Amino acid sequence: MITTGETGQTGRSGVRSTIGDYVALTKPRVMSLLLLTATTGIFAAERGVPSGWLIANVLIGGALASGGASALNMWFEEDLDRRMGRTKARPVALRRINSRNAFVFGLLLNVASFLLLWTTTNLLAASLAMTGTVLYFGLYTVWLKRITVHNIVIGGAAGAIPPLVGYAAVNGTLTLSSWYLFAIIFFWTPPHFWALALMIKNDYSRAGIPMLPVVHGDKQTKLQILLYSFLVVAVSVLYTTADDALGYIYLTGALVLGIGLIYYSVRLYIGAPRGFAWSLYRYSLLYLAALFVIVMVDASVG
Repeated sequence: MITTGETGQTGRSGVRSTIGDYVALTKPRVMSLLLLTATTGIFAAERGVPSGWLIANVLIGGALASGGASALNMWFEEDLDRRMGRTKARPVALRRINSRNAFVFGLLLNVASFLLLWTTTNLLAASLAMTGTVLYFGLYTVWLKRITVHNIVIGGAAGAIPPLVGYAAVNGTLTLSSWYLFAIIFFWTPPHFWALALMIKNDYSRAGIPMLPVVHGDKQTKLQILLYSFLVVAVSVLYTTADDALGYIYLTGALVLGIGLIYYSVRLYIGAPRGFAWSLYRYSLLYLAALFVIVMVDASVG
């Protein structure tokens, strides 16, 4: 027999589990990096330390948009997620959250994001946040992911939107400097994601997803990783020509971090075992996070 106390404890555990599942729908680990880049956009536009109120509004609005897009992604990819070891434990794939609820949850988060950013910042910032959702869900998830090896190259534009949101939130416009932030993330995404794809190539193959290593093999993937690594480092250095507020702090950091990214990419290309891709993947996360933190530091000092 279950006592009243045990029933209450079981109920509370069930509520916590459900809340945890809805949080998982928003992909919080992915979101954290997106919010960092959005914050960088604010600092770059402000050319100094922005108000805490502005940062809070952009972070909340950005979290809602990112979480909503991720929920829509899990709703649409329920069948794919069940076939991949990396994703088979997601709440929709396990039917802990039914598809309709995930879809509605994703829509509501996006509506809330748009209204919050529009009322607390401006229409451009709110519209850009919705553009990120359209690119990630509509362009990448629904269309490109299942049909072309270029899915992550083109669809990667979605992940490059957050700094534009942050930049626009400050003054309601975008400049060449803001587009450099976009370009850095755009060119960083393929080597970052393809390093992961090398590690879980069999997963993608079983799911029928035409990721680059599945279609063209490891050697071609490693070459593309190397080429894109050079591109992102070049763009990160050229960024100093578009924003005279950036100084030696940023340039030094960009060069040091860029040398590290190229080192990992070259090692992978010239013969390091496929498992080395995991080291490149982890470094690429550090690279982008550190680079954007340095932008904020330099902008604050300036």
